[in-house]
Amino acid sequence: MKRTQNSLSWLLAAVIMLAGIAGAGAESAKQRTGKVVRIKGAARYSTGGNVWQPLKVGTILKSGTVVQTASDSFADVVLNEDTTAKAAPQGVSSAAISTATMGYRPVAEQDLVRIWDDTVLAFDRLNATETGADKITETELDLRSGRIMGSVKKQSAASRFEIKIPNGVAGIRGTVFYFSATGECACSAGSLIVAFTKSGGETGTQPVVGGFMFNIVTGEMSPIPASILSMLTEWVQGHGQLDSRYRLTYVCDDTIHPVTNTKPRPPPAG
Repeated sequence: MKRTQNSLSWLLAAVIMLAGIAGAGAESAKQRTGKVVRIKGAARYSTGGNVWQPLKVGTILKSGTVVQTASDSFADVVLNEDTTAKAAPQGVSSAAISTATMGYRPVAEQDLVRIWDDTVLAFDRLNATETGADKITETELDLRSGRIMGSVKKQSAASRFEIKIPNGVAGIRGTVFYFSATGECACSAGSLIVAFTKSGGETGTQPVVGGFMFNIVTGEMSPIPASILSMLTEWVQGHGQLDSRYRLTYVCDDTIHPVTNTKPRPPPAG
């Protein structure tokens, strides 16, 4: 499908950004980072100039990094305000952990994304700001091809976590999610909201609640297919598979998340 270059209109009020802007003078800002905590198969990353390097466990990803996975591969990335993500506990070998579940269990207060095979994902923005009373994070991921899934912790009211796909952008809060670049948006817990542009240039918004999938291309809302729901359920259950030091404290957040004004990506050259 040809990607439109028309701007997505202000489909939802971006009120959540006002609190961060108003207190900017008293805030302490630092870059959010992603840390690769598990890889199956092969993947690579680029920080610009079309120069690629092998992706490895422990690689730190910053704003502007693009990750590409090979066939029959995946990579798990923890997003945090520092690089203190922990590895699996001593005494638990990677060989003892099934490749069908995560070998790494994130500690509380971390967001986690799995980049599935044959996928290109750009980390467009990774920011964090300490206000003294709160922590405001800005996360923008650009799913250019393929599919991802993940879990996002409950955030402060002024924070935002957005995922762009070719014809839309979704706002996420306290959600277990699944996205494909072909236009499928789903969550098994919590809720999300999608702002999208149809092929004719018409814009729209669609809330998606837990247990359902919305297809931007067809406009259909349906229960999550059993295969994807099983995958997401396994994802959540897998967090508690190791000892309690490495479990994810997950809280659903059904707050409707405003989506910022975002331009769809231009079509690739050639």
